[in-house]
Amino acid sequence: MQPLNFPSYTFRVKNSENRPLIFDEIRKKFIVLTPEEWVRQHVVKFLIQEKNYPISHINVEKQITLNGLKKRYDIVVFKPDGKLDILVECKAPEITISQNTFDQIAQYNFKLNANYLMVTNGLAHYYCQMDFVAEKYQFMQEIPDFSR
Repeated sequence: MQPLNFPSYTFRVKNSENRPLIFDEIRKKFIVLTPEEWVRQHVVKFLIQEKNYPISHINVEKQITLNGLKKRYDIVVFKPDGKLDILVECKAPEITISQNTFDQIAQYNFKLNANYLMVTNGLAHYYCQMDFVAEKYQFMQEIPDFSR
């Protein structure tokens, strides 16, 4: 898989039926290793190892309903009180992050109400803090650590 703009992490990978799989420590199972999954697993390691978020506060690929349509978010991080704190949208490295990507995560966030957003294709990372009063988001240099 392609090197990404994250620190170097160790992953458990294997092949099954001629398909590469990667172990997801959040879902506790092997997942088909697609380019988007490669990015998703790097973000999970980044949140745990660099930002110190406990594994128990991270959720991966759960279904939500938006305007009657079933959608899946990539990653969410919860605060200790159970409120949603960070919403992450992952794209494959060959996908350019565009306004459409930000529109997608903003639409998800109308339902989820995360304080922070992260959008990444593994090469470029964008971080935002929500301003719910003004109904907009402000770009940041990075998302906060768990200890804040």
